[in-house]
Amino acid sequence: MTDTPTLHDTPDSDFLGFELLLDDEDRKHLERVRAFMTANVEPVINDYWTRAQFPHELVPGLAELGIAGLQFDGPGCPGRSSLLDGMTSMELARVDPSIQTFMGVHGGLAMGSVQLCGSDEQKERWLPAMARMELLGAFGLTEPLEGSGIAGGLATTARREGDEWVLDGEKKWIGNASFADLVVIWARDVEDGQVKGFVVEKDSPGSEGMTFDVQRDKIALRVVQNAEIHLRAVRVPEANRLGHASSFADTAKVLKVTRMGVAWAATGCARGAYEHALRYTGEREQFGKPIAGFQLVQDLLVKMLANVVASTAMCVRVSQLQDAGLLKDEHASLAKAFTTSRMRETVGWAREVLGGNGILLEHHVGRFVADAEAIYSYEGTREINTLIVGRAITGRSAFV
Repeated sequence: MTDTPTLHDTPDSDFLGFELLLDDEDRKHLERVRAFMTANVEPVINDYWTRAQFPHELVPGLAELGIAGLQFDGPGCPGRSSLLDGMTSMELARVDPSIQTFMGVHGGLAMGSVQLCGSDEQKERWLPAMARMELLGAFGLTEPLEGSGIAGGLATTARREGDEWVLDGEKKWIGNASFADLVVIWARDVEDGQVKGFVVEKDSPGSEGMTFDVQRDKIALRVVQNAEIHLRAVRVPEANRLGHASSFADTAKVLKVTRMGVAWAATGCARGAYEHALRYTGEREQFGKPIAGFQLVQDLLVKMLANVVASTAMCVRVSQLQDAGLLKDEHASLAKAFTTSRMRETVGWAREVLGGNGILLEHHVGRFVADAEAIYSYEGTREINTLIVGRAITGRSAFV
C-alpha cells in the first residue's frame, strides 16, 4: 500500500501542497516531467536561448513523456485531466517557458484545433502521430496588422475551387511554423465571410506557396521559433478543411482551453524565478552571512511565494471547472490576466534579490524576466482579458 503523501513530498515552492490533489499515478507523471526538465533542459537551455535556436534533440525525450495533447481524449491521446495538464505546463515553464510554449503550440493549439474542430476521420488521421510527436504542429491565426482585433475579421482568405481551397495571406508570430509538419491556418471564406480552419501538410502537393521567415532579434522566448507565414495560392484539399470549424467562434473554443495553459505557464515562470532566487539567497553572502537571513530579502521572497501560491490556487480551481465542463471564457481570461500580472511582479522581485547578478544568464533569473514579457502578451493581453471578464460581470461590452 502506498503511504499517504505529505507536504514533505512536494516541492518547497508548492507551499500549500496543491500536488496532493493528484492521485499517485498523476504525481508520478509530474515527477517524471520534473526530472526530465531538470536533468536535460536546464543545463543546456541558456546556450540555446542566447543563440535563439531550438533544441530539436530534446524532442524525442519530450515525446517519451507522453505529454502532447495530454488533456484530450481523441485517438491516440492520453485523455488525462485538465488539472494534470495544467500542472505539467507549470512544470515545463518552471525550467524553461520556451519549451512550454513549444509544447503549448503543438499539443494545445494545433492538436486542440484537430480535437475540437476536426471530423472523426481527421482526428484518426492526425492525432495519434501528433500525440507521439512524430508530426509536429503549428497554429496560424495572428496576422501582421491584427493582434487583439483579429476577431474583427481575417485578411487571410480561402477560396473554394472544386475539391480544393486556395489560401492567400500573411500570418505572424506563428510558433513552430518553420519546422512543423502540420500548420493549421485560419482564413476567411470569400464566399460567406466566415472563418474556417485548414490543415496544410508540409511538402504536400499545392503547399509550395507557403513560405516562412523566422522572426529575429526577440528579447523574449528566444528558443521558440516564431515565423511569418506567406501564403501565395496555397492549395489545400477539402479533406483538410477542419470539418467542424465554420466561424470565428470555433477558434475561440480552442483558445479558451489553451488560455488556461498560458495561465499555468505564467505560474510556472514565476515559480522558476522564485526557486532560483531562493537558492541564490542561501549561497550568496554579504557582510559575512548568507543574504537569506536579511529581513528585506525575506520580505521579497515571501511576496514572491505568495504570488506563486495565489496563482496556483486560481489555476487549480479553473482547471477543476474545466474538468467538470463548467469552464467559461471569462474564467480562463481572469486566470490569464491575474497570473501574468503576478508573474511580472515576481520575476522582477527575483531579479532584485540577485542584484547585478540578476541580469546574468548563468543564474537563470534574467531569462525568466525576459520570457515573462512574451507570456504577458500572447493569448490575449491583460487588457483584453480584463474586458472579457468585465463584460461577464457587468453585462456590458467595452470592446470598441
